[in-house]
Amino acid sequence: MLSPEIIRKIKKIHFKSGRMVNSLMAGQYRSVFRGVGIEFEEVREYSPGDDIKSIDWKVSARLGKPFVKRFREERELIVMLLVDLSASGRFGTVERTKQETAAEVAAVMAFNAIRNNDKVGAILFTDQVEKYIPPKKGSSHVWRVIKEIFTFMPIHSGTDLEGAVSYLGRVCRKRTVSFLISDFIHPKLGGEVPLKLKSVSRRHEMIGILISDPGEFNLPSAGLLQLEDLETRDRIVIDASDPATRRQYNRYRQQDYQRIRDRLKAIDMDCVEMATDDDVAEILSRYFRLREQRKR
Repeated sequence: MLSPEIIRKIKKIHFKSGRMVNSLMAGQYRSVFRGVGIEFEEVREYSPGDDIKSIDWKVSARLGKPFVKRFREERELIVMLLVDLSASGRFGTVERTKQETAAEVAAVMAFNAIRNNDKVGAILFTDQVEKYIPPKKGSSHVWRVIKEIFTFMPIHSGTDLEGAVSYLGRVCRKRTVSFLISDFIHPKLGGEVPLKLKSVSRRHEMIGILISDPGEFNLPSAGLLQLEDLETRDRIVIDASDPATRRQYNRYRQQDYQRIRDRLKAIDMDCVEMATDDDVAEILSRYFRLREQRKR
């Protein structure tokens, strides 16, 4: 049984995301994420303005007047949402936690996919893949994806980005547009780029959604603080009243965040930065516009 609070949050995101897609983002998704190829549709008589490159010379010679071939885009895509449910996602100092922000991002992308008759699936992971939702169509399927992200209780607390991406490579043989939604707090991103992340991103179109919270970057002046790593449960006590300690902590977090961005850039993966106090639709819409401009 779902608690009334969870039901309220799910319904709010379901309604809000659907409205975003039908208004602010209408048409953007379709123009940015095109089909994987083209297929032959028909041969018809040439009309002024048709590209002469499309003339079917054999048919034209046989019938004594020009005919052109028409093709249509194979529109249907498979959109996969790889959602990090590790314990660090429970952190939040504003209205939403990182996990709730991830759920809203996933909902918006799922609604965009369904609205354009694409399939959408999800991989929910921690330091192992904990739930796989095969790609399907339909609004009821979107509801299921959102509900699972909100209510699924992971067994583990750590993060394994490479394992999740490897799993995508095994279950999705066809090319997908995949959104890796995570705070990317992952030991391997502090050093070398995980090789599997790099290789799978060549076969599938991988887009990173980097989730953060403002409270991660600014240590409050609050005397002695006990800080706990939500994934490892390691704890340390620091003197947050010391300005030098606060500066050192803030500098470290900024550097760590920049390292994540650099690692994703190194494997040519788009990185969409999303804070828990950001407007999800606005950030995604801005990304769609920038991506469309790059294609021109």
